[in-house]
Amino acid sequence: MAVSQNRTLRPDSKGRIALGDFAKGISSFRISQEKDGRLILEPFREIPAREAWLFENPAALGKVRKGLKDASEGKLSRRGDFSKFTGADDS
Repeated sequence: MAVSQNRTLRPDSKGRIALGDFAKGISSFRISQEKDGRLILEPFREIPAREAWLFENPAALGKVRKGLKDASEGKLSRRGDFSKFTGADDS
C-alpha cells in the first residue's frame, strides 16, 4: 500500500487543478463530494474491451494469476512446441 501524501494544490482561474504525478498511470477519476465539502478522487485504470472477459471470469483470472505467480517463482516446465496450434505458417 502506498504511503499517503499531502500537498496543497491551487485551482487556476478556470477552476482546474493539475494532479501531476498523482495521475501517473491513471486513465480517469471518479469524484464525489462529502457532506462536509471534502472532494474524494477515486482513480481508475481502464482496460481494453477485448480483455474485459478475463476480469469477468473468476476461474480464468485465477489461472492467469497462478501462472504469473508460478512463473515469478521459477516454477516453469517445458510442454513442447505449440506452434501447430497458432495457425501461423512457418515457411
